[in-house]
Amino acid sequence: MKKEYFTENSTAVAVFLMIIAYLFSVGARLYWPWLFMDSESMMHAGQLMINTNDGYYFATGAKDILEGIVAEDRQRASAFCVSQGMVMLTVYAAKLLPFSFESIILYMPSVISSLIVIPIVLTARLMGHTLLGFFAALLGSVTLSYYNRTMVGYYDTDMFSVLLQFTILYALLALAYKKTFISVAVAALFMLAYPYFYPQGMTLIYAMFIILVVYLFVEYKGIIITQETRKFDDNTFSFYGSIVLLSIPLMLTLPVEVRLVLFLALSVLFLKIKLQERHVLYLALAFLLAFLWFGNVFELIVFKVMSYTNRGVEEVGLHFYQVVQTVREAGTIPFSVMAERISGSMLGVMLSLVGYIVLVLRHKPFIVALPLIGVGVLSLWAGLRFTVYAVPVAALSAVYLFHVITKQVSQKKSIYVLAMTLMTAGLLYPNITHIIDYKVPTVLNETEVNDLAKLDAMASPKDYTLAWWDYGYPIWYYSDTNTLIDGGKHTNDNFIISKIMQSSSADLAANLSRLAVETYVDSNYSEVADTLFKNKQKDQLDPNAFLSELDDPAYALPKKTRDIYLYLPFRMMSIFPTVAVFGNLDLTTGKEERDFVFYPTQATGQNKGVLSFSNGIVFDANKGEIVLGQQAKSVKQFIITQNTTEGKVQVQAQNYQADGEYVVMFLKSYGQFVVMDTQTFESMYVQMFILGKYDERLFELVVSSPYTKIYKLKK
Repeated sequence: MKKEYFTENSTAVAVFLMIIAYLFSVGARLYWPWLFMDSESMMHAGQLMINTNDGYYFATGAKDILEGIVAEDRQRASAFCVSQGMVMLTVYAAKLLPFSFESIILYMPSVISSLIVIPIVLTARLMGHTLLGFFAALLGSVTLSYYNRTMVGYYDTDMFSVLLQFTILYALLALAYKKTFISVAVAALFMLAYPYFYPQGMTLIYAMFIILVVYLFVEYKGIIITQETRKFDDNTFSFYGSIVLLSIPLMLTLPVEVRLVLFLALSVLFLKIKLQERHVLYLALAFLLAFLWFGNVFELIVFKVMSYTNRGVEEVGLHFYQVVQTVREAGTIPFSVMAERISGSMLGVMLSLVGYIVLVLRHKPFIVALPLIGVGVLSLWAGLRFTVYAVPVAALSAVYLFHVITKQVSQKKSIYVLAMTLMTAGLLYPNITHIIDYKVPTVLNETEVNDLAKLDAMASPKDYTLAWWDYGYPIWYYSDTNTLIDGGKHTNDNFIISKIMQSSSADLAANLSRLAVETYVDSNYSEVADTLFKNKQKDQLDPNAFLSELDDPAYALPKKTRDIYLYLPFRMMSIFPTVAVFGNLDLTTGKEERDFVFYPTQATGQNKGVLSFSNGIVFDANKGEIVLGQQAKSVKQFIITQNTTEGKVQVQAQNYQADGEYVVMFLKSYGQFVVMDTQTFESMYVQMFILGKYDERLFELVVSSPYTKIYKLKK
């Protein structure tokens, strides 16, 4: 009995291997917090902070629930995410577990995402090779792309996306292998749950379901006969019945209660009453059509395609710049990057692709996994973020290829285990090396968080903080104020914030700030830019004329109903050129208004007053010239700034040509140079953050540190 109980494919061995793989996955992820456990600048409230901006969206939603704040108490969107499974799971964890909220959101990604080892092992067990699943689980749980998006501190829905997706794949494969009602019920359960954790991935669930339907139909009709071919376990529960039941959870526009009742009612019908096959066939056809309609399948596919092909300015109405063009994850990537992300190396991904072909040839139900492999390859054009979906299938495929090769060489168990260990270790090596080298920082440092905490102490929850969208969610979480744009609102309102940041007119910046916020609230939180300019309406305004009116100090503003703050961080300096793209635009034509020059850089050499910068620019401090490419350009000023302990900025300036085109700045406290054109030098960001200069009629400096300056609008 003991010998049978502890065979490779026994339940006890499978559970033991899952535990080992899970501990390995979690342990690998603990390297990052161990590395920075003594870094005080990355700590807050006695714990390391999270390292993804979007995490603060979900953290704010969970915190709002724990503090009893409801949607009506907020003008921001955080309250709208409370139905998300991740938020509610965080709330329950905070209530039930003896850990701080900060610790829960920090470590939850590693605890949840490492569960991926369970469906990987179970999937291999369907083929009768539990040990193969163990090796695949080791690899799939820490491969580069999956690790990056599920590491400690990466508090985001990515911890669920691939985990639940692969679990659904396992359930669909179990149906193909076992043909039982239980396998249908398990698949339906996870399909019902999936949209609450990662609705963006439903397209892939749809694709896997459709391929499964085609595969089962071909098998059911006897067109293909495989080693997995078998009949369903009950005469009244047929192939057609499984299609009916699996269609129900995918009808997303129906309330979940309706779908659940419908699933239970039809399950009882199929299991208790013997129906004629043609009647079940008619039901299957009807429910497939219902799935296509109530699942918004065509609309969803069109939306996904359009969202990743729209990469410029709008073509109808005013020509706002679209954020997708600036998002690295949505851009094309080289094959080498795709390979490293999916498998850790070029060799790894080639083995995975070959392994998947061999896997499908030997185990045909695995054709259902094609969408996951396909979207990984599609990342070459669609962007970096899509590589993660292919990781566990790629790991399983590569290890399966090792399994086939090893079995061809020798049937001895000892040789098999040794060979599989060595080959898996070879693919693991670049991924483990990546984990060691991947020293990603927290979203904010302690000083920046303290600055936002100071804002929280003086501001009301109804107040607004105007900042670039990258900082929207952290502002919600730490300052308890609202924002116009954030990590989820990539709208035309980017133009508003960008225009404020780069404007050289304090009056325009102040007037636009007040008008934008009051209009946003008064219009029931509609897109401000579209509302102000009456975009796409018959009486659409001339935006250039309207902005000229806002430059007037006497412009009649709406009544003040709340305070407004302007958030200017040091960390925005590196992305300021990108920020400026959205506002440096003639909305009537979609063309740039002017050549915008802002180059943060560092000195790499100095010879008799001639400085060479890391970006290739050369500054001759003797002549007052810079060399851009092959052209010499005149410099108006060379400015040195230094921050004092009191939060002020000391400025030294050397003047050159009065009509010079550029300004060179040395930010001594940061060890950084910035080369910019003279108009950008006059911008709100440069004047108010770098130089600490502002119009006291319009603004009041309320928070100042080397990392942040926050101004309160007086109007």
